[in-house]
Amino acid sequence: MATRPTTKPPLIPPRPTRIAAAETPAPTMSSPLIVAALIVTGLYLGRDVLIPIAIAILLSFVLGPLVNLLRRWHLGRFLSVAASVLMTLSVVGALGALIGVQLADIAGDVPRYRTTIERKVEGLKDTPAGRMAEYVAGIGRTMHQDGPKPEPKPEPKPDAAPAAPPPEKAILVEVKDRAPDALTMAGTLLSPILHPLATIGIVFVVLLFLLMQREDLRDRMIRLAGSSDLHRTTVAMDDAAKRLSRYFLVQLALNASFGLVVGVGLYVIGVPSPVLWGIFSALMRFVPYIGAVLSAVFPLALAAAVDPGWTMVVETLILFAILEPLVGHFIEPMLYGHSTGMSPFAVLVSALFWTWLWGPVGLLLSTPLTVCLVVLGRHVDKLEFLDVLFGDRPALTPVENFYQRILAGDADEVQEHAELILKSCSLAAYYDEVVIRGLELAARDAARGVLTTEQKADIRQSLAGLVEDLAEREDEGAEPPDAEEARTGVTEAWAEPGTVLCVSGRSFVDESACAILAQLLRTRGIGARTVPFAELARARIDTFDPGPARLACIVSTAISGEPTHLRRLAERLRRKLPRARLVVGLWQADENGLDEAAQRRAIPADMHVTSLRGAIDAIVAAADPATPDPVAAERPAAHPVGAPVPV
Repeated sequence: MATRPTTKPPLIPPRPTRIAAAETPAPTMSSPLIVAALIVTGLYLGRDVLIPIAIAILLSFVLGPLVNLLRRWHLGRFLSVAASVLMTLSVVGALGALIGVQLADIAGDVPRYRTTIERKVEGLKDTPAGRMAEYVAGIGRTMHQDGPKPEPKPEPKPDAAPAAPPPEKAILVEVKDRAPDALTMAGTLLSPILHPLATIGIVFVVLLFLLMQREDLRDRMIRLAGSSDLHRTTVAMDDAAKRLSRYFLVQLALNASFGLVVGVGLYVIGVPSPVLWGIFSALMRFVPYIGAVLSAVFPLALAAAVDPGWTMVVETLILFAILEPLVGHFIEPMLYGHSTGMSPFAVLVSALFWTWLWGPVGLLLSTPLTVCLVVLGRHVDKLEFLDVLFGDRPALTPVENFYQRILAGDADEVQEHAELILKSCSLAAYYDEVVIRGLELAARDAARGVLTTEQKADIRQSLAGLVEDLAEREDEGAEPPDAEEARTGVTEAWAEPGTVLCVSGRSFVDESACAILAQLLRTRGIGARTVPFAELARARIDTFDPGPARLACIVSTAISGEPTHLRRLAERLRRKLPRARLVVGLWQADENGLDEAAQRRAIPADMHVTSLRGAIDAIVAAADPATPDPVAAERPAAHPVGAPVPV
């Protein structure tokens, strides 16, 4: 009987098939857009609930100082909050009653105003504008009369069949409903005001809880903002709350005062319902840019309808023309600065956005709501994009702005940027704090290999044009040598061209830095000459002519690790100019640059500086008549090239 062959198990058992776990997809550009769309949709669909909450939040900032004041009077938290809310509710109710009474008076007087308006319209016909309008209307009537006329209806023929008798007229039947009962009448009368009353109720209920639990809500906001640095977050949140409270309180008081002055002025002029227009003007001042214009339109129209002449209209126009610029351009800047912390474009966009979402209420709340977002963006790192988008602070620092413009190769914008900054600082400060720092950014990008050859050439060309344009500009920090120094002869010696050699490093921006240093030295009466790195190379150092050099300054911005090439350059200069002073200026282009002590150990020199201002001060001090002449002074033998540097 044949035996069936048995299969041996494999030495290495097969591994089960494994399926890689699904990975979370990387965030794309569509994710923020989807989140933004969901937020906007939620704001629009939930406007009936979110509008009262937003109003309550803004009122909590206004009433916060009042609650704190009452609590300092030992009234307790509940009594302080209740008293503040009741006072606010009383003010709102009183204003609502006044508005209702004033509107009823205007509605009752409308028939009387019709006659005055008709007379003014008839009077306008005798003016040139009226005659022009009548002329245009006459042309329109003539064109209408000369148009195609309707064809006449054909007359019936005598032998035609008699027409059918006209149909019987329909009888109009009127169906009258039963007289409504008291409940139906009450519902009809109250339905228009139920929604506003419900909104007001939600506002004050939310406001009550916000004021009662301010500390708890603050702690939750701190946790959301980030609890890793409680001190910084707490200080930022408290500062934001105080700033917002002060801003809204001052704005409310200022707008109320504006409305009061408008109401009194209209009462003196004789415009009907001055209280209504005062309240309306106070509310409209919350609307940016167009609020003041809107607040003047209705009083002007009413003045034109009441007064048979034009005196009341002119007086009303003068009132608004004087009051609004006075408040907007003089009083507001003195009270809370020149702006709301928002850019003009952000104010306009926020007004359009909130009006589109929430209607007229959104227009009134647009600026306060956006101010809250901007303040949060300035203090909460996760919301910093709000400050960048809507804030009035520059998005780029002056250094970044300068580098961006030279990177784009726009020489005109570079010059405009320089002229703008030079209005508030000296030429040396601009070079040191803006241009040199911009060169450091360029050197860092060049070290990372992100700059092309064309971009480097454009940067050098833009820098050369900037230095040339600013060559004739006086430096406020430069003091020309006085007559006593001129008589000694030292100043003339240092004023000779080529007395100071500004030697550039290997970076493509070092020559521009040398040109800047030489320009600033010339404004101080010191003769300076720029020397490229290639002229002092090992193969050309023997043929280099130093001229009347008394000092050499090495300038470099690309420092990464041990600057061996700069140490070799310093040794060659020391050998070529054994009696001249040597200054090394290293602008730290990266975070891992050498500190001053490491520079002294790595590069032998008389002085080491880390800024343009330091280099200028060192060279000016060397040119001082009280300083010994470096050419006449004896100096020890130069350090041999290639030998280790003593530590």
